[in-house]
Amino acid sequence: MSNPTPKISNAFQTFMTEASQHAQAWGTMVQSLDAASALDKKTEELAYLAVLAALRMEGGIPFHVMTAKQHGATRQEVISAILVGLPAAGHVVTQVLPAALAAYDGE
Repeated sequence: MSNPTPKISNAFQTFMTEASQHAQAWGTMVQSLDAASALDKKTEELAYLAVLAALRMEGGIPFHVMTAKQHGATRQEVISAILVGLPAAGHVVTQVLPAALAAYDGE
């Protein structure tokens, strides 16, 4: 099984290209937070998907779905992570399901 490179949203790619110093500083902060996390990578990615869904940030969904999948997340785990916020955030979390499943299924 090959591990396709996760897709980066156009908005994030523009950020990296047009504000490279900001992107570098942001990346350093993200790496530091990642190193401080007690969560394994799969759990961390699934939790992050829940946050993205609650915030309706569909642009980051394909990248983080593929990263979660590369760390062993199943399709059902991705769905469950997105829907875990349903009681608190409401139906808005379902809006990212099509993008998440398309990324997971390689469409």
